[in-house]
Amino acid sequence: MDQKYSGNRYGFALLIIGCLFFIFGFITWANSQLIPYLKIACQLSDTQSFLVASAFFAAYFVMALPSSYVLERTGFKRGMSLGLIVMAIGALLFIPAAGSRNYPLFLTGLFIQGTGLALLQTATNPYVTILGPIESAARRMSIMGICNKLAGIIAVYVLGGIALKDADGLIARLKEMNLAEQAVELDALATRVVHPYLVIAGVLILLALLLLFMNLPEIKEAGEDHEVKASNYIPARKTGVFQYPHLILGALAIFFYVGVEVISYDTFANFGQALGYNLDTARHFASYTGYGLLAGYLLSIVTIPKLISQRNALVIAVILSMALVLLSVFLKGNPGVTTLLLFKHSITIPTNTAVWCFALLGFTNSVMWPAIWPLALDGVGHYAKTGGALLIMMIVGGAVLPPLYGAFSEWIDNKQTGYLVMIPCYLYILFFAVKGSKIKS
Repeated sequence: MDQKYSGNRYGFALLIIGCLFFIFGFITWANSQLIPYLKIACQLSDTQSFLVASAFFAAYFVMALPSSYVLERTGFKRGMSLGLIVMAIGALLFIPAAGSRNYPLFLTGLFIQGTGLALLQTATNPYVTILGPIESAARRMSIMGICNKLAGIIAVYVLGGIALKDADGLIARLKEMNLAEQAVELDALATRVVHPYLVIAGVLILLALLLLFMNLPEIKEAGEDHEVKASNYIPARKTGVFQYPHLILGALAIFFYVGVEVISYDTFANFGQALGYNLDTARHFASYTGYGLLAGYLLSIVTIPKLISQRNALVIAVILSMALVLLSVFLKGNPGVTTLLLFKHSITIPTNTAVWCFALLGFTNSVMWPAIWPLALDGVGHYAKTGGALLIMMIVGGAVLPPLYGAFSEWIDNKQTGYLVMIPCYLYILFFAVKGSKIKS
């Protein structure tokens, strides 16, 4: 590791970036609760409700490259502060959206939140990748993933507990009401998100102000030259990012990976309902994906690169993911639950094998983001920042694939079988791991 990235400054930089990844996780995984919540509050179909993910992740595609230009002008630290302020504006837009139960306005707020996150992630992901040796980048990304998924699990319980409290009882009551009574009940439901998003906006603004006074190395200082040293492959006459085939193929791998990961947690409540679980139970299922991701990140930290290379870990993870999808699709069974007593609190967990196979996708998916990034950026030299922006753009997979799943499952009239759309996505990631990441000229 370069001396300027070692010691206290290195550890402090990782700590601050870890806090930002915590924010990414909370805001992103909140969508898993917003989808069923807005489906009820705004009376939407499944496909319409999945536009929550589309609005949020589409911002990455639109704003990633502009974000790289913003970072060139503002620098790393001020760019992150700006991203937090933009996210706060998007969160505040939920207040008038809830007051009018206006779904397009909710989607606009989500797009603005995604815009702020695009700016933050365009800076932080390449930063973590180049902050040390390229061979251990997956380990650092896994540490960031732990921060991200811990926040995601918290979001499922906190926001879900507020927005979806007694959701099944509400759905039953709505069926017995006339239109005027329904409107009153739905208006009351819509206001449930006002206070949580006021708090979120306040925290984001506070962090943005604090960040301006923190001592962090700028992205230029941490970046391009160090990345050149990190790889044995240093082509001499490259004039742009599109002359790196493995980077372009890696960007497509990110597209498909983000798409299947978003499907695995944002639609998990939908999956549970397809198996016969009520919404009050199924809304917690996304947290199981989070626990799987946490376990996978911890294992990656221990084993990569000491026991297994990033590339081989990615191959194994993809193969296991495809097996789990097939089991999730074809396994049947009654929607049983069991109750455990933990620290004097009762916890209800599902006994259906298909649910646990779907939850284990979190474990197998965990290695993909940390492994694809360094494989895609390996050897791109001073194009690391632009290459990182290109990879961030491909987070748009989270906007495209969930509605595609929704449309396909409605077309075949089977929500469980609809998850077969994930198989071609994993097949492409497998191609990138085995062949595509090695095509460097």
